[in-house]
Amino acid sequence: MNRDTLVEAVAGKTAETGAGLAPDEVGRVIDALFGTVERPGAIAEGLRHGETVTVIGFGAFHLDDGSRPALRPGQALSEFVNGTVR
Repeated sequence: MNRDTLVEAVAGKTAETGAGLAPDEVGRVIDALFGTVERPGAIAEGLRHGETVTVIGFGAFHLDDGSRPALRPGQALSEFVNGTVR
């Protein structure tokens, strides 16, 4: 899934919940969260400051061995991907 597909998927999910965010709004949020080539996102900035960035249920972004960004999946994400959702 590339960025454009992700934007469309998230915009579709927000429509299902009644929030109905436009794709350009979703794109700005994704860029602010994950960053772009020109600007780091909130996750990258947190990691640079030595923080672990946790999204409950999804997982925690952290620096693996102190230098490489990594994701430690949360329980909800792991269960969904493995087909073991309660």
